[in-house]
Amino acid sequence: MLPAEPKIFHGRESELADVLKHFEQSTPRIAILGAGGMGKTSLAQAVIHHEEIVIKYQGNRLFVACDTAASKAELAGLIGAHLGMKPGKDLTRAVLNRLSEGSPTLLILDNLETVWEPAESCKEVEEFLSLLTDITSLALMITMRGAERPSKVQWTRPFLPSLEPLAQEAARKVFTAITEDRHPMEEIDQVLHLTDNMPLSINLLAHAVDVEGTTAILSRWQREHASVISEGYDRRSNLESSISLSLESPRVMSTPHSQELLSLLSILPDGLSDVELKQSNFTIQDILDCKRALLRTALAYLDDHKRLKALVPIREYMAKFRPPTDEMIGPLFKHFQELLQVYAVDKGKQSSALYVE
Repeated sequence: MLPAEPKIFHGRESELADVLKHFEQSTPRIAILGAGGMGKTSLAQAVIHHEEIVIKYQGNRLFVACDTAASKAELAGLIGAHLGMKPGKDLTRAVLNRLSEGSPTLLILDNLETVWEPAESCKEVEEFLSLLTDITSLALMITMRGAERPSKVQWTRPFLPSLEPLAQEAARKVFTAITEDRHPMEEIDQVLHLTDNMPLSINLLAHAVDVEGTTAILSRWQREHASVISEGYDRRSNLESSISLSLESPRVMSTPHSQELLSLLSILPDGLSDVELKQSNFTIQDILDCKRALLRTALAYLDDHKRLKALVPIREYMAKFRPPTDEMIGPLFKHFQELLQVYAVDKGKQSSALYVE
């Protein structure tokens, strides 16, 4: 019941090495975090098929997709099914007992946020995770959207940082592995720029390029934007579906105005600083709480200058489906106009001083 090993896997060698290093400990507890479409599942699949892991855990490797679970009992039922257990009302205790009796086991819970995020199930899921980590022979790995780990688990240190977009060379390798290398590198880089090197976006655009060519795709992007990379049948292969699920996260919905902030970021490639967030007099309520919600769910990130930004595919999605209103844009224009006036006055003073000298 294990998923296939990723056939195209570039740019995550460092992260894979970091995960494998954690397995030098007897029973690691590892959380792979990041935005939707960043390759968390692929990394977990690469881990479970790695030679060292296969040897260490032999036939005791479980990869459980949590997408369909809505409660702790359903999560336990999914794990029980992978263990070959008969369905039951609540298999929590039976699953814990079975895992406690066996030899060293690796359990991967993929997309755990589905069952962990809702307030009605969060507490009991965290308690279940805590009980799982009490099993000394069980190694636990989870993948989750966002940038925070469930509590009640002593996660192995150092924590793995959230997955980031691929480096340019790795993105090129993924692209050319799908399309071959018959396209001019300049055009490939133009296409990759549209993806911000997000793995899912690269995959979707590369397959489109393989059929239509780089010139046609770049032309389509001018007309259709995010629609070009929204093909696919589920959230793993459909960008719009993936982003929509993140926006519907309880962590985002608990601060509903965070979607308004993200829509503003869709028209600001250079993002916003904390000063701009505070001084622009936006109509967005609790704007700093909204910022935290976007960071927690990895819908936005802080660049090296601490400016709040969103990746190109997310900006394009918001601009298409949830664009900022005139009421939201107004304060932003006013803020920038005031900055330009200050700049013009300051520049005039400098010019006068130079003239006097």
